Amino acid sequence: MDVLDIARWQFGIITVYHFLFVPLTIGLTAVIAGLETAWVRTGKEDYLRLTKFFGKLFLINFAIGVVTGIVQEFQFGMNWSDYSRFVGDVFGAPLAIEGLLAFFLESTFLGLWIFGWDKLPRGLHAGCMWLVHLGTLASSYFILAANSWMQHPVGYVFNPETGRAELTDFWAVMFNKVQVVTFPHVILAAYMTAGTFLLGVSAYLYMKKKHEADRPMYHRAIRIGAVITLLAGIGVGITGDLQGKVMTEVQPMKMAAAEGLYETSESCAPFSVFTLGTPDGKEEKFSVTIPCLLSFLGTGSFDGTVEGINPLSEQYVEEFGQDPSSKAFTDGDYTPVIPITYWSFRFMMGLGFFAAAGAALILWLTRKGRTPGVRWLGVLGLSLPIATTLASSWGWIFTEMGRQPWVVFGLMTTESGVSPGVSVFEAATSLIVLTALYAVLAVIEVKLLVAYIRKGADPFEEPPLVKVGGSDEDKPLTFAY
Repeated sequence: MDVLDIARWQFGIITVYHFLFVPLTIGLTAVIAGLETAWVRTGKEDYLRLTKFFGKLFLINFAIGVVTGIVQEFQFGMNWSDYSRFVGDVFGAPLAIEGLLAFFLESTFLGLWIFGWDKLPRGLHAGCMWLVHLGTLASSYFILAANSWMQHPVGYVFNPETGRAELTDFWAVMFNKVQVVTFPHVILAAYMTAGTFLLGVSAYLYMKKKHEADRPMYHRAIRIGAVITLLAGIGVGITGDLQGKVMTEVQPMKMAAAEGLYETSESCAPFSVFTLGTPDGKEEKFSVTIPCLLSFLGTGSFDGTVEGINPLSEQYVEEFGQDPSSKAFTDGDYTPVIPITYWSFRFMMGLGFFAAAGAALILWLTRKGRTPGVRWLGVLGLSLPIATTLASSWGWIFTEMGRQPWVVFGLMTTESGVSPGVSVFEAATSLIVLTALYAVLAVIEVKLLVAYIRKGADPFEEPPLVKVGGSDEDKPLTFAY
């Protein structure tokens, strides 16, 4: 393996690992804010107990997510310095705003929420978590804007003297057509992940005899989680359809690779649900297809034309024979790894559909206060959170692998973005060390989550009623470092 292969493996491992925490963090902030708001409005004890219980689980996930996310920044300078230099002028503004505005908004109001139970009025305290959620949304938007620019570069000029892309239109980057459909798709997937987490954890506790007295509370939480999952799942399907059409417009090779379509289909292109073929994906042996569905997914019309891999490859060789960054000469192969692109697309969709269908089944089984059988509840409670988490991961793998060999589509290849001064030994050492470190963090995360989940929600303890402006009886402030 050369430095490029090692750097790609390291970035892939760390990014997918980090993204295991991101959707749950985004979604849980909304779930917790909603539960606390329900307690403030209704005064029902169950809502407060669920708020504090899932708040603990959220903080564990948030802490590990922040730690793993910091490494991302160092990777850009260590393994991808040429890429960082090329995109720095464009990425500087959105990523700086993300750090200075969005993350500070999250961390500030999260601190107020953690330490403000006996310091803030109840409505204001619940509002802190809503502001945390707003911060996660803002953070997601700016980061996705940068990623969407990699998929569809806009609002820039290329400076051949410096070899850099220079920002000319900030708002074009912020409202990139890819960004407009990607942001709601990712956020709804996060809500879906949080909904299945709420459902799954509550289902586990519902089945335990030691928590038998709290079964009505967990029954309610199961249904809330199922509703969130189903509604968000419908939204994910709608935004995913819109995203596919934009993708076909700006990255037709990615859509062709997602289907393994080598020759252009002039009309009624079928979508293969399942295909067996040669290892390189070039020859089909057996396939189960749905007629005309690919045309609809890509163009919105069942008679739409979907371009194939071979003619697109010829077009790209003619158009991008020389990498515009003048850092490396490509060999003319502008085709992503077809088996990975093909199957990641189907794993993403299949697991998402499974989670939405499972949530609908849970709602049916628990209607009118009914209790589902232990077998159904156990299987769905365990499988749905795993399904949504994996669906999000496969979605990102498809998004990034389907763009290859480009790191910035049409402007810079992945090969030309790697750091020129890094040796194989240095790259391999960082890969091994970081992978081992992340494995340790995974063990810590799982142990903490399991320990707190098994314990269940704490008994009800009503926070003091704090009025606006506080009172003379306020407890001293506590500082945490």
